[in-house]
Amino acid sequence: MDTLTIVLLAAIGLLVLILAAILLRQSGSTRDAEQMRQQLGLALSQQVETVQRVERSLREQEQALSKVVHERLDRTEKATGQIVTDLRERLVRIDEAQKKIGELSTQVVSLQEVLSNKQARGAFGEVQLNDLVASALPPSAYAFQVTLSSGVRADCLLKLPHPPGPIAIDAKFPLESYRALRAVAPGDAQALQAAQRAFQQAMRKHIADIRDKYVGVPGETAESALLFLPSEAVYAELHANFTAIVEESYKARVWIVSPTTMMATLNTVRAVLKDVRMREQAGEIQKTVGLLLDDVKRLDERVEKLKSHFAMTEKDLRDVDISADRITKRGQRILDVDLGDDPPSLPKL
Repeated sequence: MDTLTIVLLAAIGLLVLILAAILLRQSGSTRDAEQMRQQLGLALSQQVETVQRVERSLREQEQALSKVVHERLDRTEKATGQIVTDLRERLVRIDEAQKKIGELSTQVVSLQEVLSNKQARGAFGEVQLNDLVASALPPSAYAFQVTLSSGVRADCLLKLPHPPGPIAIDAKFPLESYRALRAVAPGDAQALQAAQRAFQQAMRKHIADIRDKYVGVPGETAESALLFLPSEAVYAELHANFTAIVEESYKARVWIVSPTTMMATLNTVRAVLKDVRMREQAGEIQKTVGLLLDDVKRLDERVEKLKSHFAMTEKDLRDVDISADRITKRGQRILDVDLGDDPPSLPKL
């Protein structure tokens, strides 16, 4: 029940009492009127007290309600502030992600520009090849952009001992024919055959160039070479759908490698170089052991000589001991001679 309703009820009760008093006064009974006034006064006092209690109760409820409202407003404000803070942080992260996406888009566009240019694409393959070789082998095991006696230049030359000898590596990237192959619409058999022929021709040309330039150059390269494809996708397409080309590369002694298989090949080369170094070190160790054995033999001879010297010295020491013992005994016999107290008399003439 709200305050307005309570006040209205109290007013209605007061009016009822007043009307009752008026009616009693009109009835002409003074005594009854006096009693009625007292009752009206008492009722009025009770109504006033009731209104005051109601006001106090309402004031207390208002204070409690105000406290609850303030607390809820504080919690709401804190929650809102936390939400705003989280929202700002997320907006910052979104901005950073958008910047990274923008940078990545720029890099993708730059990569597309690089791949669209034939010379830049070749440089891209060479840089990737250089990074792989430099990360897997010591500097003494390779050389980049090596010009052979024939005038051709290899992207990389692995310096392996004979056999097999130095192995040339050349980076090739048949991107145009590969893109044309992937761009064929599904179901277009004629276009697919044309794209496959173009891709095969490009790969055959690369294999023949490497075979003629880098395989079996007398005194300079080994009887095989590596064709580096700087794309796992092209390498997978080649081995999945063009196994005849792979077989032709084997016959030409041109081994096709991708970045992954190139790293495995380089690890094998590193193991071979390590084995060669170990063999060289084993030869040095054997030579050193031989010299050490000679030194031990000479030391043994010198020890034997020293032993003989010690034996002679020991014999000389025994002889010295014998002579000293004899001297001591003879001296003792001299001391033991009894000469008497009186001097001997002279003989008569």
